[in-house]
Amino acid sequence: MKLTSNDETLAESKVLILYILNSVKKAISNNALYKIVLSVFDMNYFYFQQFLIDLVKSDFVLTYDQEDQHMYLITDKGITTLELTEDLLPGIIKLQVDTNLKYALDDVNEENSIVAEYTPVNENYYNVTCKIMENNECLFEVKTFAGSREQAKQIVENWKNHAGTMYPDLLDILTQDFGDEPPSDNTKKTSDHAIGSPRDVYNYDVINRGVNETDEENHSSRELTSDKPSNSSDVIEGNMNLFDIMNHNK
Repeated sequence: MKLTSNDETLAESKVLILYILNSVKKAISNNALYKIVLSVFDMNYFYFQQFLIDLVKSDFVLTYDQEDQHMYLITDKGITTLELTEDLLPGIIKLQVDTNLKYALDDVNEENSIVAEYTPVNENYYNVTCKIMENNECLFEVKTFAGSREQAKQIVENWKNHAGTMYPDLLDILTQDFGDEPPSDNTKKTSDHAIGSPRDVYNYDVINRGVNETDEENHSSRELTSDKPSNSSDVIEGNMNLFDIMNHNK
């Protein structure tokens, strides 16, 4: 059966994806693969996703999830199919892939190596995660709190733009030999301190919450005993000692 113009385009697009995956020689994320495709061929994103689905269904491509990303890897069956269909791909396209692949991968790796995101818990409490990735594996991860959306965004932007400077400083701190040095009093915060820093959010949400729960328990206990009639003989006032109580009860 002779391929129509449309069939040739579809086949060429799928062969291009297989060719790129075979050239990369390792698993690659969905976004990274699409960026490499775009560097040599203007492919519609929705068509690209459909081509990937077809290749996965045909067992030409293996997919799995890693670090919240969809990863793709060419299978042995896909390599065999590529060897049989590679001639469908114009030589100029293959040359562009071979020429642009290294630069495209460098851009993708640099972009994906620094990851930062925040998740709201409530309007005054945000979880922030900062990571450094290499070869799709997490090399460094730190999680902290933010007291506002603006602060969470600032942490994310700082990490994305200055992780190269911040990471060595963090490693120096984490590997520093503190010995038996006692904590500084300057690190202590009062409960009425303005909430804003990650430490303040932690103190407010965890420590003060525990204090409030204790206060509520004491308050409930007082309410339960407030209805009982008081016995004046059981009341100790001033400096009355045990002998005073005994004499008073006679």
